[in-house]
Amino acid sequence: MTLDTLAVRPLHPVDAQGNFDADQAAAWLGSRLQADDLDALRAALPDVLAVDLADILSRLPPLAMATVLPLIPGEERALVFGYLPLELQTSLVAKMPRAKVVELLDLMSADERVDLYNTLPPDRRERVLPALAHAEREDIRRLASYPPGSVGSIMTSEYAVLTAELNAGEAIAELRRVAPDAETIYNAYVVDPQRRLIGVVSLRRLILAEPDTPLAEVMAPNPITVQVDAERREAARRIARYDFIVLPVVDHDGRIVGIVTADDAMDVAAAEATDDFHKTGGSLGNLTVSMKSATVGLLYRQRVYWLVVLVFANLFSGAGIAHFEDLIATNMALVFFLPLLIASGGNAGAQSATLMVRALATGDIELRDWSSMLLRELAVALLLGVTMALAVSAIGVFRGGPPIALVVAVAMLLIVMVGSLMGMSLPFLLSRFRADPASASSPLITSLADGIGILIYFGIATWLLGMLGG
Repeated sequence: MTLDTLAVRPLHPVDAQGNFDADQAAAWLGSRLQADDLDALRAALPDVLAVDLADILSRLPPLAMATVLPLIPGEERALVFGYLPLELQTSLVAKMPRAKVVELLDLMSADERVDLYNTLPPDRRERVLPALAHAEREDIRRLASYPPGSVGSIMTSEYAVLTAELNAGEAIAELRRVAPDAETIYNAYVVDPQRRLIGVVSLRRLILAEPDTPLAEVMAPNPITVQVDAERREAARRIARYDFIVLPVVDHDGRIVGIVTADDAMDVAAAEATDDFHKTGGSLGNLTVSMKSATVGLLYRQRVYWLVVLVFANLFSGAGIAHFEDLIATNMALVFFLPLLIASGGNAGAQSATLMVRALATGDIELRDWSSMLLRELAVALLLGVTMALAVSAIGVFRGGPPIALVVAVAMLLIVMVGSLMGMSLPFLLSRFRADPASASSPLITSLADGIGILIYFGIATWLLGMLGG
């Protein structure tokens, strides 16, 4: 058995279910480093998929990672490096000599290169940029100029363009020439002399066409595009909606300036979903590092703001209870149902808000749909309120008699309806004022529903029990 066979096998460990075990592979790498067996490492590394190798390296200590990376061949090293988390890339580059950083940036894809460049300190950028080739330097400057969150910030400039004067055979020859430097050649973009996008042609259609067929007859005219300064989530929406693998990016004059690939769109969708989840849970926004590496101070800052704000919001609930002290003293049975009622309003509002935030984020509904959604939510809230009122009224009879049961049932109906309508409307209101609808978080909805629910409950109790002489 050769050294190569011995070395490769430990980097493909599987668990009982046959899944790749990166922890075991990382342990093997660590043991080879401790034994200073770099030949075994060199033999094993090229046989591992880049994404799996990045997963393995991310589990190693920084010093071990810095030792293993130079053992990976140049182009493969750039691919593996691109799969590492961005914060880890930045940490590694900070410890690398300038020549190695320049070599790495030169081999990375355009979009990953500019992402890494944007994380470097200004002085580090100024030292690295002049050492790059002119084309790469200008490409980084152009891509880095787009604001964060825009389509331009996630696009790549490595795409294939063709001119309409070519025929199918000439187009295939041109694609063969530019393929090494293009992100993908499955779709090529047809432009006029001013680089305005006039069509798109797939590699499949080019191969199936006769070589002398004019490109204008093979291409699909007026392709779907996205503006370079649009929000990046718009690119992700269009790629998902039309099932594209690549989406062309144009400026306001219709000139193609880049492409967004499906994998980048997936990253955007995942980041947006994570951001919405964090905001819905009452955090200030998305974490810039993983939960595993987040410090206590960072997690504290992410969560303390909303919690402190909501503490003062909940004082409103306490003031409401204090206002009805006399009523509570003469009808102690009302206290039993207080947590149940206000929790139901908060739960109904949080459900409704979650549905609306998701629908607004995906583009399923827009601001103009508020009135139709309001009527639908009113019907749903009425049915939910009646169902929950009937469920709780039986307990009301047992705990306080028919008068208390009536108070609890009517209060439940109104509280659930108000909570649902508030949860549905608040994301629309925030969107109307160009705020993030995800800020209509569950803690915020719950706190508002608590205060309003208390006023509804004790207001109805005062009115009904007064009428009934209770």
